[in-house]
Amino acid sequence: MTMPRTRPFAQVDVFATSPYSGNPVAVVLDGTDLGDEEMQGLARWTNLSETTFVLPPTTPEADYRLRIFTPQGELPFAGHPTLGSARAWLDGGGTPRHAERVVQECAVGLVAVRRGADTLAFAAPPRVREGALDDELLRRIVAAFGVERERVVDHQWVDNGPGWAVLRLATAEEVLALEPDFAGFPDAMVGAIGAHPDGHRHRFELRTFAPGAGVPEDPACGSMNAGVGQWLTSTGGAPSSYRVSQGTRLGRAASIEITADADGTVWVSGSAVVCVRGTVTL
Repeated sequence: MTMPRTRPFAQVDVFATSPYSGNPVAVVLDGTDLGDEEMQGLARWTNLSETTFVLPPTTPEADYRLRIFTPQGELPFAGHPTLGSARAWLDGGGTPRHAERVVQECAVGLVAVRRGADTLAFAAPPRVREGALDDELLRRIVAAFGVERERVVDHQWVDNGPGWAVLRLATAEEVLALEPDFAGFPDAMVGAIGAHPDGHRHRFELRTFAPGAGVPEDPACGSMNAGVGQWLTSTGGAPSSYRVSQGTRLGRAASIEITADADGTVWVSGSAVVCVRGTVTL
């Protein structure tokens, strides 16, 4: 264990449509010399869905390396921490090699973060697992959601590292009505998505649940939106550009925009605002 010292720290609100309505991420801007236990200990203490640690990159293509922890363990990739950490790094004086984008190194490889006027967008990494869920897993998720199998319009692995699987229901109303019980399924990393009525400013409502990672419900999930975006835009289940609302049942108001380029690259974009600046002793 290293001797404690003061390190720069930030907390960033990601995907918010108004102040403090998105998903916060805690960012330690200098994770040098910290061990796994120290990182995990802080993540458990912040009790946010993710806490990240910025480190020097190990490849010249990257601007920095990022480690991402939930209260229960480390993730190879996560979306809202990617955008929030990029914002905190830029806010703290970080200078990217390329003016238009930041390149993050993490366990899944290099992730490009595109800089917009008021938003940031990350390029969805490749899925490590895709395809329909097997019957037994689907049965368990349906039981945990407390819905009838006939209400499931479609289902898919959308795993880009964390382990996500998703069910598609017919309507956003059905998604918002879910009261999941994961008592018999504690390792779940699952989501549910349903369409809003025509004319709504968001096309879909998404809810994501990760009780096995210490996050019963996530207010806004970039990695799940990335995998779902790749699935839906590549199969005709959604247009090449659409917006998703998330966090409604938690009293949040997150907005995530999905855009698929002509080459199939899916970008996940939204706001990322530094709300807390200071130091942490580790």
